[in-house]
Amino acid sequence: MKNQRGVALSGLLFWSIVLVLVAVLGMKVAPTYIEYSKILKDAKATVAKMGPDSTVSDVRTTFDKFADIDMLEFSSKQLDISKDGGRIVIEFAYEKRIPLFWNVSLLIDYKGSTAG
Repeated sequence: MKNQRGVALSGLLFWSIVLVLVAVLGMKVAPTYIEYSKILKDAKATVAKMGPDSTVSDVRTTFDKFADIDMLEFSSKQLDISKDGGRIVIEFAYEKRIPLFWNVSLLIDYKGSTAG
């Protein structure tokens, strides 16, 4: 007598549902993470482009130009710009709420800095 091998239909359905839910969650979270990485990249590019004698308005204008190129909805008004040892440091923090289903949503806190 041979033992049967394979996957039961109930197991197949269960794991397919789990896989679909994880894929949907990933498709909803991925764009917000891509946006965060673009903001961080633009902030670092802004710091690299600006000199140590640049003003806050110059930094904001340069960041807005980079953000326009990347088509970001993130404004330079949300940036905290300071100087640390003669070096410009840009920090930002924001929340992203991702609706999942009905009244359930996922809240992600993004924080970034060009220091270190």
